[in-house]
Amino acid sequence: MKFPAALSLKMNISKQILIKTITQTSATEGENSIRLLLCQLHDIETPHGVLHVTMRGVPKGNRPVILTYHDIGLNHKSCFNTLFNYEDMQEITQHFAVVHVDAPGQQEGAPPFPSGYRYPTMDELAEMLPSVLTHVNSMIGIGVGAGAYVLTRFALNNPTLVEGLVLINVDPCAEGWIDWAASKLTGWTSNLVDIIMAHHFSTDELTDNQELIQTYRLHVAQDINQDNLALFCGSYQYRRDLGIERPVVGLNEDTVNTLICPALLVVGDTSPAVEAVVECNSRLNPTKTTLLKMADCGGLPQVVQPGKLAEAFKYFVQGMGYMRPVCFSSFLLRRPLIGDSEGANLKKVIEAFHSAAVKLQF
Repeated sequence: MKFPAALSLKMNISKQILIKTITQTSATEGENSIRLLLCQLHDIETPHGVLHVTMRGVPKGNRPVILTYHDIGLNHKSCFNTLFNYEDMQEITQHFAVVHVDAPGQQEGAPPFPSGYRYPTMDELAEMLPSVLTHVNSMIGIGVGAGAYVLTRFALNNPTLVEGLVLINVDPCAEGWIDWAASKLTGWTSNLVDIIMAHHFSTDELTDNQELIQTYRLHVAQDINQDNLALFCGSYQYRRDLGIERPVVGLNEDTVNTLICPALLVVGDTSPAVEAVVECNSRLNPTKTTLLKMADCGGLPQVVQPGKLAEAFKYFVQGMGYMRPVCFSSFLLRRPLIGDSEGANLKKVIEAFHSAAVKLQF
């Protein structure tokens, strides 16, 4: 399959650039490696407007693509660059094409929407994704916050297109943090940055991790169009409950509304999203779902603990049969990042999902 065919639906802008990046390896190795990444930028027309998409790599046979969707106040770069530039994550993604989706108007340099523009609802954001996946067999999704909600809704509506989901800080409920924040603060736009920061970070993080907080406060305030951001936040505020329910064997497992794909739920132990993620876990099939609560981690585990999340993702992908066991073993021996309790949880990913022997693909 030729790569441009994966995004062939009415592309308004398609520019292909070759990016040379230098990846710093571990200090013990003391060397740099140079990677050449084929990066394609596309604006894709969908039934609910245009999506800005960045794709890296080429589809490999019948393998799924890895598709990411970011949270409010972020774009694909600020949400996922730290994770995907991590050495061990690159070891995984060399086997897959990666699709980064920016929600409408949230990408770098996005122009403001015209007066009277109606931003897509969260359900409509999910309905935009089939246009991205034209000519692609399936995907493994990685979503954060609002992006996790969108990917979950998409998987519920299109179960055959989703092989697995990694959901970070997912909230399945209709009412969340933004309702409380809006009732406590006046002047929606002027306080938007504070609301976003309270969504991403705990009170302790806001006080103790000043360098990280300042970086993201400036990003939210300066790098994303504030009017566009307010529209995205408003869409997330008025989201519907996902309506998922834990199946009961012998009673409703064939009729209940739930995810049928493997799901890895991730949350930092001090994240504001802990209660929401635990609630989501209680609603999903326990034989296909694993909850990973990361120790010493707050609201952005993909930024603060990229090594742990890369290891978790490698367990997850191997459980679906897409990684060589020998490669995975060397990965663990080289980089034992996860503690005993976390490691036990991750091993459950392999045991609970698919036997690697059933569908092992190299």
